[in-house]
Amino acid sequence: MDAAVVPGYDMVITESREEAAIRTLLQGVVDPDIPFLTIEDIAILRGIHIEDSGAVTITITPTYSGCPAMDVITEDIGTALAAAGYVDVSVELAYSPAWTTEWLTPAAKAKLAANRIAPPGPVGVVAEILCPSCASDAIRTASEFGSTACKSLMVCTTCGEPFDYLKAI
Repeated sequence: MDAAVVPGYDMVITESREEAAIRTLLQGVVDPDIPFLTIEDIAILRGIHIEDSGAVTITITPTYSGCPAMDVITEDIGTALAAAGYVDVSVELAYSPAWTTEWLTPAAKAKLAANRIAPPGPVGVVAEILCPSCASDAIRTASEFGSTACKSLMVCTTCGEPFDYLKAI
C-alpha cells in the first residue's frame, strides 16, 4: 500500500494499488484554464474510492464556487477512467474544507512561473509579485481579472510585459 497526504487534512491516507493506478491515470487530467497544471498539481483531487463492485468515486474540490472548469474536469476524469476500462465512475464535489492556493504543489508554482503566470504568495500576506519575464517587482495591476476570474492582469513597468497573476485565496 502507498501513503498519500491529502491537502487540507491532517492525516495520511493509505492507498491501495488500484487507487494508486487510478491516481496515475488521473495525472493526465489538467485544468482547462491552466492546461499545463494537472488536477494533482493544483491539489483539487481529494479522494479515490473503489467499491467492492468496482464502482469508482473520485472526489474533487473546486478552486472556487461556480468554477466553470469543473464540468470539463469532471468529463475528463470520466474519459480517462473509461479509456482504462472503468465503466462505473462518478465524480463528487467536496466544498469543505475550501480549496486554497496554499495547496498548490511547489511543482505547480514552478510551472506557473515558467509559463509567465506569477504564482500566488501565502494567503493573508501581501505578496511580492515579480514579473515572470525579468523578475522585477515594479509592476502595476492592469485589471483585477485576467484571462480567468482567478487571475489578475499585471504589467511590468520595467520590461513592459503584461502577465497574469494567480490570486491567492
